[in-house]
Amino acid sequence: MEIKNHYDVAIVGGGPGGLMAAWRLSQRDPALSIALFEKGNPLEKRICPIIKKTAKACVHCKSCAIMEGMAGAGAFSDGKYVISTEYGGWLTEFLPDEVVMDYIEQADRILVHFGATTERFLPSDELKKRCLEFDLHMSQAQLKHLGTDANFDTMGRLIHALEERVELHANANVTGLDRATHALTIHSGGRDHTCTADRIIIAVGRAGSSFFSAWCEENRIPLHNNQVDIGVRVELPAMVWEDFAKKIYEPKIWYRSKRYGDVTRMFCFNDRGQVVTENTNGILTVNGHSYRDEARKTQNSNFALLSTTNFTQPFKEPIQYARHVANLANLISGGSVLVQRLGDLEAGRRTDEKRLRQSTVRPTLSAVPGDLSLCMPKRQLDNIIDTLHALDQISPGTANYDTLLYGIECKYYSARPKCTNFEIDGCPGIYAVGDGAGFTRSLSQACANGLYVADLMTPQHN
Repeated sequence: MEIKNHYDVAIVGGGPGGLMAAWRLSQRDPALSIALFEKGNPLEKRICPIIKKTAKACVHCKSCAIMEGMAGAGAFSDGKYVISTEYGGWLTEFLPDEVVMDYIEQADRILVHFGATTERFLPSDELKKRCLEFDLHMSQAQLKHLGTDANFDTMGRLIHALEERVELHANANVTGLDRATHALTIHSGGRDHTCTADRIIIAVGRAGSSFFSAWCEENRIPLHNNQVDIGVRVELPAMVWEDFAKKIYEPKIWYRSKRYGDVTRMFCFNDRGQVVTENTNGILTVNGHSYRDEARKTQNSNFALLSTTNFTQPFKEPIQYARHVANLANLISGGSVLVQRLGDLEAGRRTDEKRLRQSTVRPTLSAVPGDLSLCMPKRQLDNIIDTLHALDQISPGTANYDTLLYGIECKYYSARPKCTNFEIDGCPGIYAVGDGAGFTRSLSQACANGLYVADLMTPQHN
């Protein structure tokens, strides 16, 4: 499909926020000419060699199938859909709680229309009380587990329906955007193309956050740096946390360390799932997946355990800080990610191949045995160890010797541009949404953000 010279609306990024915006715009005004440009592959061509078991370690594909491509990082996520404003992003700083909840529910109905599950896990005061007894604090939410496999299929059906309404351009990397003329430069098919659009939605996701931040700085748009979370992916026998998993699916718990007063968060829980590698602009980190298909489930569960840091002046490069820590792990592991037993870490010795073979917890990711203390700052490592022992009080077995820690996992929340109702200040007609713009950090809020901005742009709301 050829890129035209002009569109009514151009959407940069094919993740959940961009797709939801495209769907709503095309529904409310079918006469609109809409183009969506996605840097990565079409959904059906997003094939990770590790997941397909054709490679044991990351082979540095030109486009990371996990992080980039149509449907965004959400396509291969565990597919948790958080129906709450208690966590998942910062939309409530811009919109009333009830408006955010309304849009989260609207997005859910769209996903259900395309095959997503209707099953919801409900909050549990019983489990929350158990946490509070040990100074652990659990967030409450209704939650849907879409599943890595089922979520992929749902997104596929949404994209297929959009193809009849919207121009979808995969492998189309937007390399330039003129704020004054609304001219976009797109590299596709081995050459550069140029087009203009009356209105533009930037929905680049975490993988495109560096591009977006650089564009904002180039155009002197003030940015607000959000927090950065650095830590590990914890893997242990599924039965250790099955009580929580069966009742609420995801235990989302935070703990304030007694030593530093820092907050460490347990989240992104994957019941009977697997640990995976992600490649974001050449830096390898870890994450977790979990499938709805019983045949693809494992005997282990995994979750993120990350220590939160909010930097103050004069330092203003939190994303680069997180990437530097992750890069150290890549360096030490010879271009991969590390895994270490908790007992070895606390004993001050590295995990080697022999010790890993002796582990009662069998790793689901082929990572390099090593020593996380050589790449992770002491403060964050202390916080993680302290939190594991706190969690052990509510789910005994969490801090066992053979509990596996993979590193580095980091969540850097993109720098947020100064804006008014998501329209970037000084850039009339250019809007930003989702994780890549620092407004959200979840599938549900990214979808809601896309729908909301689309409604701002349609005639019924003008």
